[in-house]
Amino acid sequence: MPATSALNVAKPLTLPCGVTVKNRFYKSAMNEALAGRDCAPTEEHVKLYHRWAMGGAGVLVTGNVMVDRTQLGEPGNVAIEDERDLNMLRRWAKAGTCNGAHCWMQINHPGRQSPATINPHPYAPSAGALDGDYARFFAPPRELTVAQIHDIVRRFAATSGIAKKAGFTGVEIHAAHGYLINQFLSPLDNRRTDEYGGSLENRARFLFEVVAAVREAVGPKFPVAVKINSSDVPIAAKVNAPDGVPGGFDEEESIWVIQRLADMGVDLIDISGGTLEKPVIQTTTGAKEDERRGVYFTAFAQRIKGMVDTPIALTGGFRSASDMETALESGITQMIGIARPLVVRPNLPNLIMYGNWRAPVRLPWVTTGIKALDKAFGGVLVISWFELQMNRIGRGKEPDPRIGGMRALLFVLKQHGMGALAPRRRKGHQ
Repeated sequence: MPATSALNVAKPLTLPCGVTVKNRFYKSAMNEALAGRDCAPTEEHVKLYHRWAMGGAGVLVTGNVMVDRTQLGEPGNVAIEDERDLNMLRRWAKAGTCNGAHCWMQINHPGRQSPATINPHPYAPSAGALDGDYARFFAPPRELTVAQIHDIVRRFAATSGIAKKAGFTGVEIHAAHGYLINQFLSPLDNRRTDEYGGSLENRARFLFEVVAAVREAVGPKFPVAVKINSSDVPIAAKVNAPDGVPGGFDEEESIWVIQRLADMGVDLIDISGGTLEKPVIQTTTGAKEDERRGVYFTAFAQRIKGMVDTPIALTGGFRSASDMETALESGITQMIGIARPLVVRPNLPNLIMYGNWRAPVRLPWVTTGIKALDKAFGGVLVISWFELQMNRIGRGKEPDPRIGGMRALLFVLKQHGMGALAPRRRKGHQ
């Protein structure tokens, strides 16, 4: 069916590897929390991604798929380190690639950003207990040896190869949001004195080795994307004020890394930011605040415009077709990254391209109705609400915006136990 107008978001895009995606809708990663204790994909993954694929997006990026079953970042993570779940992976990939969509597996290692409730023995570039309000939720990490670093590089490559064999049409390497690769990039987390620490080139060595190994595993004609921080300044600070993480991975360093990734032949750079110390992406006070913030990271995207030929995906804050068209017309991005709007309206791309949908998508204000509970659980409350909705879609039901925060908390407790109520991310470096 042809689009009803010549929208930029409906136009195809050819990636550096030669693969063409049918439009500019880029469903960004969210933790679906649908895996069981065996870390295997489920029937719910299949139904959820089939629904999204039929909704019209050009690219669907999965939630975190961890490369080590003993190192999980969130409850319900899928983990792929061998072919034991290949049949279900094939069903997941087939569902996500119907209707001409691409389905890319996001591959990741949490490093120290793994709650103690699900991982009492995390690893990191450097050892050392955390300080701050959330320290009690995260076990002190052990410093990775060089041999262990090499093994993790191998794991990224192995998971990528399995993804391709299963029928996924691309992979995205997660190097943002305070997970392991981001920890290596950050001089606050990475205090090593060997070839993986110190200078930016050394701190970026792990990422570059992962990218090279993944490319070798999947070949030159298979899309390889990288999600990277514009800086480690929290998302709230990036939107409102420059009060971020002093001494963290900054914009100048990010630009240098992005230019190197472009030289390596990466097919797409997914721009994000922050270590989620102030998780605005996870805590919303409702539609008005959501709309006030606008599209994230546009200033950084404007900075790198013209510096690299690699396509950019800008993720966060896209709520209306007009915002999407403006971003594409300005050239600051080539793909429109959206996530939570696709939970409340799984067919949003089709509505915009074929149904003349122009109204903004309004995300709900998630509340338990009890201020103390809302404050106590913060981002976990919002995450839980969206996980509940994805679970509904995965069971063949419609999303239901009328569901409240209390029901969402009870849902994640039933699904994943008390560990689901622990913070999913570290709060601070101090």
